[in-house]
Amino acid sequence: MADDGRVVEQQLGRTVAQLQAVGDAAEPLWRSIRAATTATYAAFVVSGLAFASWASRIPQLRDQLRLDPSTLGLVLLSVSAGCVAALPLSGPVVARFGSRRTVAASGLLFGAGLATVAVGSLAGVAPVVVGLVVLGFATGAWDVAMNLQGTALERHLRRSIMSRFHAGFSVGSVAGALIGTAMVALHVPVAAHLAAVAVVVPVVVSIAARRFVADRDRAARATHPRRALAAWAERRTLLIGFFVLAFTFAEGAGTDWIGVATIDGHHAAASLATLAFAAFLAAMTLGRWFGPGFLDRYGRVPVVRALAVTACAGTALFVFAPTAPLAFVGTLLWGVGISLGFPVGMSAAAEDPESAAGRVSVISSIGYCAFLAGPPTIGFLGTHVTVLRALVAVAVLLAVAAVFSAVVAPRRSDRS
Repeated sequence: MADDGRVVEQQLGRTVAQLQAVGDAAEPLWRSIRAATTATYAAFVVSGLAFASWASRIPQLRDQLRLDPSTLGLVLLSVSAGCVAALPLSGPVVARFGSRRTVAASGLLFGAGLATVAVGSLAGVAPVVVGLVVLGFATGAWDVAMNLQGTALERHLRRSIMSRFHAGFSVGSVAGALIGTAMVALHVPVAAHLAAVAVVVPVVVSIAARRFVADRDRAARATHPRRALAAWAERRTLLIGFFVLAFTFAEGAGTDWIGVATIDGHHAAASLATLAFAAFLAAMTLGRWFGPGFLDRYGRVPVVRALAVTACAGTALFVFAPTAPLAFVGTLLWGVGISLGFPVGMSAAAEDPESAAGRVSVISSIGYCAFLAGPPTIGFLGTHVTVLRALVAVAVLLAVAAVFSAVVAPRRSDRS
């Protein structure tokens, strides 16, 4: 009996030692994942801050270069051109070099573009256009790469977190706008402001990117670029892209037209229109921050379907509300309703690590095209039926998205 007791004791001792070894080995991995999560938040926040810093100085740049509205519109189109050009190419690039290198390189490229814009604010339109194309290209590649890192972290953590990264982007955008406002109030020259941001952004982004976790394995390295391009022929990927399109169209239309529609359509004061726009952004940010808990508890499809219906109802309420206060409620429902569409689309696209880069690139391309095309489409429709009534198009797209929201359901296998 004593011998049996010693044997059991020795076995227990070995088991405890093995468990301790596993725990000791897991601790460094857990620390690296936590560090990568913080770094990814930083990448999203800085991305929003950097872009909002530039956008906040557009009026002063216009005045310095004496641009009329049509010329300014063409100049601003340079950003869209760069971004749209980058998005389809980003999948193969990220597949080849990984999100860590791509984000770091994009930060440097963004800084170079912004510095060129800073010089152009003093020298003329041509450098500004060149700088904005570079800036837009860097933004597109940066976006795909940091979203891919976010999906890699979701796999490690085994819980939904992508929408919180997007909330970080929103927070960064607000911070960039506030800093820009302060720079204007303090009469800081456009060139000095943008040049400072151009120096800070690459430094912060390169430091953050060093802590990213690997989003691909060595064995898949050679096949990734081909699979990245092949994603454009996958039915499910394209359907998810269309699902995301509805939400990004709604976001772009709301961002650009809520203020105008509140003033012209509901005859509200400019201050209330600004408050309605702020409420829209705040509701979207809060939805992205608190959304993961609902996604983990109830699943993607029920949550995004309910939110699509909510956003559809909110948009319809905003358009047809008999009073301005009810329209204000509509903006809140609209904002919270569209909060998770894009992040959930990213998560659904990246379930298979080997195909993630290409699929995220495809869906980002479709989503951003809708984000950029949405506002002009509403403007075109608005010339015929008023801007307020044109926003019915947003509700229609969201209703369609609600119908086929099952495309974002998690899959155990990777058949496309």
